[in-house]
Amino acid sequence: MKAIVHSQYGGPDVLQLVDVETPRPADDEILVKVHAAAMNPADWHLTRGTPYPIRFGSGLKQPKRARRLGLDYAGTVAARGRTVARFEVGDAVFGGGEGSLAEYLTVKADRGVARKPGNVTFDQAAGVAVAGVTALQALRNKAQVQQGQTVLINGAAGGVGTFAVQLAKAFGADVTGVQSTRNLELVRSIGADHVIDYTKDDFTSRGECYDVVLDNIGNHSVADTLRVVKPGGTYVPNVGGGPEDPASIGRMLWLLVMSPFISQRITFFLATPNRDDLETLAGLMEAGKVTTAIDRCYPLSDAPAAMRHLESRHARGKVIVTMPPA
Repeated sequence: MKAIVHSQYGGPDVLQLVDVETPRPADDEILVKVHAAAMNPADWHLTRGTPYPIRFGSGLKQPKRARRLGLDYAGTVAARGRTVARFEVGDAVFGGGEGSLAEYLTVKADRGVARKPGNVTFDQAAGVAVAGVTALQALRNKAQVQQGQTVLINGAAGGVGTFAVQLAKAFGADVTGVQSTRNLELVRSIGADHVIDYTKDDFTSRGECYDVVLDNIGNHSVADTLRVVKPGGTYVPNVGGGPEDPASIGRMLWLLVMSPFISQRITFFLATPNRDDLETLAGLMEAGKVTTAIDRCYPLSDAPAAMRHLESRHARGKVIVTMPPA
């Protein structure tokens, strides 16, 4: 089968489309024929080996072995292990699994996989596991967004941001989205009650405060951002930084040190796709309350271009990679 791998650290040009052995499912796994996958910021961090501490596990100067990329997918079950009862061959599924930028992928049948709703395309479902689960766990689990609360999403037009706007609305919140001029209509179209154009207006200087701030960008000082969080409100930093940006680590350390001394609640998390959350998102998609905003689709052979576009930090919603026809 064809798969995207990298055997050295660097930018998108180090990605290679190669032939690798098609995996076989273990007794508790399913083999998924991947129809579409998504490119995520984690892919560029892994490819570049940044921040540098991640190299302790994968290799200091270069990867210890050629590494497959991709974290989420949508496809059909091509085979199943001996003990798998949840799925039948031919079932349409989506979820999270390492190495999804490939024609086939094996995943544990009882973990990060769910059935794809019939009203959702494979391209749409492929963008859900990482960004959708991140937004869900940030707003529901960590911020505990309630009916009638005010929520500000900084970076509302990105992958996580577009899901966060829709989920906050589904939870009954009054939602403000911060994004650039060209993305105002997109953020309105997915349900934001208010929009702020950051090229013309600084949300930290407007004098308005919110119950919850989900910060996907980190383009303001921590002190300025906390100024717009109500006393007793919640600040959720979800700032991954650029492909070679070490500042996000320092920001997180600063927040850890300061959190005991301020009136707002700062909550940290590392999202993990799981069966229950994927099924929750599937239900919301089936009900028409959540959809995947897709910026562009690239064929598997153009994965370097997909990563280049994502690294530009101008993608609106998700960047999808589609597999070649059978």
